[in-house]
Amino acid sequence: MSKEKEKKDSAETIENKEAQEEEGASKIKAGKDRIKLYEKVLVEGGYISQEDYQEAIDYAEGDEDKFLDFLYSKQLTNNDLLGQAMAEYYGVQYADLNSHMPSAEQVAKIPEKIAKKHRTVLFSENKDSVTVASDKPIDEEMRQVMEQGFSPMEVKFAYSLTEDIDEVLMEYRKPLNTRFAKIIEEENKIAPEIIEEIIADSLVFRASDIHFEPRKKTVLVRFRVDGVLREAGKIPRKYHDNIVNRVKVQAKLRIDDHFSAQDGSMRFKQEDKETDLRISIVPTLNGEKIVMRVLAEYVKGFDLGALGLSEEHRKIFEKSSKKPFGMILVTGPTGSGKTTTLYALLRKLNKPEVNIMTIEDPVEYQITGINQIQANSKTNLTFSQGLRSIVRQDPDVILVGEIRDKETAEIAVNAALTGHLLFSTFHANDSATAIPRLLDMNVEPFLLSSTLEMVVAQRLVRKICESCKASVSVSKDELEKNYPQASPFFAEEKAALYKGKGCDRCNHSGFKGRSAIFEIIEVTDEMQDLILDNPSTNEIWKLARKQGAKSLYEDGIEKVKSGITTLAELERIAEAPSEEELEVSGPKVNTQKKEKQFSASEKADKEMKELPEKEKETSEKQIKGESFEGEKEKNEEKDKKTEEKTESQNKKKDYLSKLKNMKEEKREEKPGKAKKTANKQIEVKVPKKEDPIATTLKEEWERKESNSEKSNPEKPSKKVQVKNLNKEPDYDKK
Repeated sequence: MSKEKEKKDSAETIENKEAQEEEGASKIKAGKDRIKLYEKVLVEGGYISQEDYQEAIDYAEGDEDKFLDFLYSKQLTNNDLLGQAMAEYYGVQYADLNSHMPSAEQVAKIPEKIAKKHRTVLFSENKDSVTVASDKPIDEEMRQVMEQGFSPMEVKFAYSLTEDIDEVLMEYRKPLNTRFAKIIEEENKIAPEIIEEIIADSLVFRASDIHFEPRKKTVLVRFRVDGVLREAGKIPRKYHDNIVNRVKVQAKLRIDDHFSAQDGSMRFKQEDKETDLRISIVPTLNGEKIVMRVLAEYVKGFDLGALGLSEEHRKIFEKSSKKPFGMILVTGPTGSGKTTTLYALLRKLNKPEVNIMTIEDPVEYQITGINQIQANSKTNLTFSQGLRSIVRQDPDVILVGEIRDKETAEIAVNAALTGHLLFSTFHANDSATAIPRLLDMNVEPFLLSSTLEMVVAQRLVRKICESCKASVSVSKDELEKNYPQASPFFAEEKAALYKGKGCDRCNHSGFKGRSAIFEIIEVTDEMQDLILDNPSTNEIWKLARKQGAKSLYEDGIEKVKSGITTLAELERIAEAPSEEELEVSGPKVNTQKKEKQFSASEKADKEMKELPEKEKETSEKQIKGESFEGEKEKNEEKDKKTEEKTESQNKKKDYLSKLKNMKEEKREEKPGKAKKTANKQIEVKVPKKEDPIATTLKEEWERKESNSEKSNPEKPSKKVQVKNLNKEPDYDKK
């Protein structure tokens, strides 16, 4: 019976694989057909030119996702415009599933098999009619099935984008725990099937990381979605070892090693798409813990506009990226979107006449037209070694995945100095800290000041879900009580804020997707002069504030007011600027303290005018002395440092000049005076003390002679010759 069951299970597995392959092939064919349809809709409709369409075709190589990605990145069209154009072509209305997400009850009214076969979603309904959305609204078979199913109600049809339909169809997926129970009950290939279900779910929820955490009785599975970990399911503990071994085999790791950390990578294939996964396994007290980093194969829709840049920041980005050479740094912690920002810049510069080369660890996104190198310490292909090789490859633009050490920093600065535009990431808390850290790596201040163009610090904040967004009116008192740091940025008595109520689409979290907040320091002439003086973080930030730089918190406040994120989310990520920073520059804030200080200063000026001239002069001197006392101390410290530096440089110059004079004296010696020179050299070089080498030779010869005298007494002694070794040679006698 068990053999028959195994045969049956294997037959079912083969059938499922064949069905999946057929479904994948049909999706690829449907995608190619839609690309041809886009020519009629977009080109003939006047939305894009024939040249743009052909360029997108060449870039996509038959892949619909890449085709649309190209159009979006070049800002030739967008989701809404494409949806409206397609609906107009089919002669139906456009159903925007992004803005009007149907509820789970609505989705369930169409059976799963029918919905997936005909790609249909119940968009809206009333007493007399229903509206069904599909990405093929003129399909006759689909229309007949829908009209029969909803009879006697009137059925209206609408067009919706393919990607939106796919997202809604995911509502039919059952929870992971339910699927785990079914897999275990069938007793087929438990570990492989569980792993496939988990990875497939992570792609549905757009997770960046998958965690397998062993506990005493279960294995907890968690996804990191939009920067926050959340529980996805639980697996019985007895299957943990099989899952770990399965992952190790696929990642090409040692299955017999359970007590050391291991790193690897694997590829997950689902239908017509492939996803790369970076694997990390470490031993814990309860067993081996697995973390998978999910890496998308291609960047989708990443342009400067989609990152969350304000108009002011976007102009600074474009200005810096258009320069022929220089260095642009993006700082932030792990997972803050640094690589995404740099890839958005690379995509903007990616042209046939530009040679772009990167060295990364790992290569997270593959982009057509860019030469990407994977760093590998086992083959000695480190960032520094790879960067040396890249410079010899005649590049125009270089991307270094990360500046980690002194050697990489020096090569990067020199590459930027020799006519290359260089992008890189750097671990620092904020943009101002990056410059002192590079100087601590012994990068020369004059090199850094002449190459650095822009330093960007960034963080990611969760966006409010568009499907359940609601406005909330908050009074000034409530703001001061709950968010005292944010209160000065809202002058109104009642502030209009937004929040997500929670729905099926955002998994009842109120957030869906992420946006970046930025802090940018543009290296101006004044900043270059400051870098030459080896400044502190505070000095750099003060100058940047005077020149109009905004902190991460201030950029986030603008996104809060725009309804992109919430105050609670912003304060989870960024720290509010101090009152001193706000006084230097920044947005207009409502602070009563400032008004009091200003009125007091006006009063002091009035009193000064009433004083006699002599008393006035005395008080002015006192005020100046008090206000500049701190600056005097700073200047004295700087003067001391300058004197020490000058003294060391003078010593170095004296030493070099002495060496130079000695070399010149040697060159001026004539061959006729060789004897005198020799005597002089001997007089200088021969020490007054006994030469240790000669003494050693003397003792050795004496020992040998004593032995030889015993054996052959008639042989003359050589002691006299040895004694003469310590004497000064007499050239005159010769």
